[in-house]
Amino acid sequence: MPDGTSRFKCKGKDLLHFMGCSTFSQYTVVADVSVVAITEKAPMDRTCLLGCGITTGYGAAVITAGKGGVEKGATVAVFGAGCVGLSVIQGAVKNEASKIIVVDVNDAKKEWATKFGATDFVNPAKDLKDGETIQSRLVDMTDGGLDYTFDCTGNVHVMRSALEACHKGWGESIIIGVAAAGQEIATRRKYSAQKREQRLDIHDRTFANLSSQHSSSSPAVCGRAVLSAALRAVPSYPTSSTTT
Repeated sequence: MPDGTSRFKCKGKDLLHFMGCSTFSQYTVVADVSVVAITEKAPMDRTCLLGCGITTGYGAAVITAGKGGVEKGATVAVFGAGCVGLSVIQGAVKNEASKIIVVDVNDAKKEWATKFGATDFVNPAKDLKDGETIQSRLVDMTDGGLDYTFDCTGNVHVMRSALEACHKGWGESIIIGVAAAGQEIATRRKYSAQKREQRLDIHDRTFANLSSQHSSSSPAVCGRAVLSAALRAVPSYPTSSTTT
């Protein structure tokens, strides 16, 4: 409870209120700030949808992601196919995502994920090859990474996988799950001298080729055309390690 006390006991010992609510129990005691009164005429099979699970997942896909929701044709990965994850799938389907990959270690979730609109299902506990990570599998499945990933687990290691499965340059990871107190999300992206040399070589060759193609244009037009095309041609290799 907000005052640090508990209203639950078992065999003489105090039990803590999970997330302040303990809604997995049949009866609970909560603080007044955690209760919203509704009319008795409201059907319970409808009002239950207003809880955290449904609206949180659905809203993450149709409102939070991108600029007003997942765009039509975007690729999506959902980590965790519980109530929140299934709601993310519904939102992605509504916004016409082209690929919706669900990641879960419970194969029983595949049937539900498919019913809700998932196009693919990957169980990282059994579907990966030796030495393969879920990040690399998803990157391969989407030719470079996902446009959007959603963590619906609250596990910081899964959050990292979701982040690193995003497409470099524009991929976006939406963290819905709540991590345990004191835990951090860490990520480390490798950057080698060989890749740096490759990038610089591509950069030089791109400018040389484009400069010859636009030699008859005015300097200003030529400069913009060369820079725009060069930036599209040069692969992105992140140079830093990040801890959030």
